[in-house]
Amino acid sequence: MTNTKLSAAVDRVMLDRHSIRAFLPTPIAREEIEDILRVASNAPSGNNIQPWRVHVLTGATLHTLIERVCSAFDAADGSHTPEYHYYPTEFFEPYLARRRKCGGDLYGVLGIARGEKARMRAQMRKNFEFFGAPVGLMFTIDRRLAQGSWLDYGMFLQNVMLAATARGLATCAQAAWIDYHRIIAELLALPENEQVVAGIALGHADPAAPENALLTGRVPVAEFVSFHP
Repeated sequence: MTNTKLSAAVDRVMLDRHSIRAFLPTPIAREEIEDILRVASNAPSGNNIQPWRVHVLTGATLHTLIERVCSAFDAADGSHTPEYHYYPTEFFEPYLARRRKCGGDLYGVLGIARGEKARMRAQMRKNFEFFGAPVGLMFTIDRRLAQGSWLDYGMFLQNVMLAATARGLATCAQAAWIDYHRIIAELLALPENEQVVAGIALGHADPAAPENALLTGRVPVAEFVSFHP
């Protein structure tokens, strides 16, 4: 493959990847999951320490986690809080406007009007069903590692999603799971030093689901790049 064709193929995969929030129940072979994770593990990490650990949930274990977390979500008793803050305690510009647009666009394609809190909460609950995906990936890290390893981890997570996209599969990265780290840790028998980072739903996108047509925009390069000649 020429450099031009290679760059075009890589660019296509990066542009095609987007968050899918409705999956088909079609099973994914274990060999394909292993292949995705093998390729993704070529992500860079400081001193090659490779800080990622992946828990692949399917079948009974997947259903048990969904059942337990959905039950806790429905109870809404406030006892489940994250171990780390994914978002700032208070949003500010330009991030506030971007967040509002993302949420507004999603609710728009779903026909959820502003103020329909019950429908919004029902949509949020789908996170804890992995949006119907047949595979749930749960990612953990040794809590004794430092901030740099979390940067490494982000590159690994992106590799996982790109490798899945290149194979015709779909993903949705999910930070929502971190609120329920105690339930996850108990079910997966995580050691004390292992901390939940995020989850990823993996499977085939449901082409009939309107939410899967949502493509979030990106700001122009000029808005986030400064050249210093």
